[in-house]
Amino acid sequence: MGSDAPKWASEPCIMGIDEAGRGPVLGPMVYGCLYCAASYQKTLPSLNFADSKTLKEEKREEIFESLKSDGSIGWAVDVIDPKELSAKMLKKNKINLNEISHDSAIGLVARVLGMGVLLTEVYVDTVGDAEKYNIKLSERFPGVKFIVSKKADSLYPVVSGASIVAKVTRDRALHDWVLEETVENMHRNFGSGYPGDPETKAWLKHHTHSIFGFPTLVRFSWGTCSPYFKDMVEVLWESDKLGEEESSSCGKRQLKLSSLGFTGCKRRSEEVESSSKGRCMFFQSRKLEQMTHF
Repeated sequence: MGSDAPKWASEPCIMGIDEAGRGPVLGPMVYGCLYCAASYQKTLPSLNFADSKTLKEEKREEIFESLKSDGSIGWAVDVIDPKELSAKMLKKNKINLNEISHDSAIGLVARVLGMGVLLTEVYVDTVGDAEKYNIKLSERFPGVKFIVSKKADSLYPVVSGASIVAKVTRDRALHDWVLEETVENMHRNFGSGYPGDPETKAWLKHHTHSIFGFPTLVRFSWGTCSPYFKDMVEVLWESDKLGEEESSSCGKRQLKLSSLGFTGCKRRSEEVESSSKGRCMFFQSRKLEQMTHF
């Protein structure tokens, strides 16, 4: 029994998992979970949980505060920073949003089990193919029964509760976000953060820097950001010049675009990278090494 777990956690327990902020171009994506003893399941509907999208913000806040003070319920969140989302989606071995989501949910299950909570059933709002996701989760946690489905947040109160935890946590994170950048004329009127929101679009346009790109609030790997890159200053690496003579025009375009994380012609970029003439030479010739620990 983990020291963090309440007494009832040694009974069979159920848990719900849901996310908030998968679609926006601004701010973190948050995974939330809610867990309780299976015997408490019949009480959950009386707590007025509902899919967080159907509730007004004040109501979500109110429910979140009441569930936090309910000794029969446990909850946890995983807040995935926009910088982390973009870095994973643009790295050489790309990690797509579904994988990031799966990893986050798996992390929450592992965290709660690690606290000593006897999870027997976990309800998950699906990301991607529900059956494949179920197999992935079941293989990772053989002692737990997973129910993975679409619209789980409106079907199961334990998932509705998790959706409120995730949504309120994301809203608060966005509301309290401290802009690290100190450029003049920055403001916080960024709207909902969704790509279609005119206020969000206007904010992105106003907060694009020709050299430094976007503030760290922005998920710059989103396709929504592409049009704003056209006014960026082009980065010329001296090591690129070595490979440019024999590269095709496609190769030239690739080398320039890849300085912003875009790829135009994959095959050519791999050739340049693998032929020691690529950018790694820029670092090697200066005896620079990649640091992973500071």
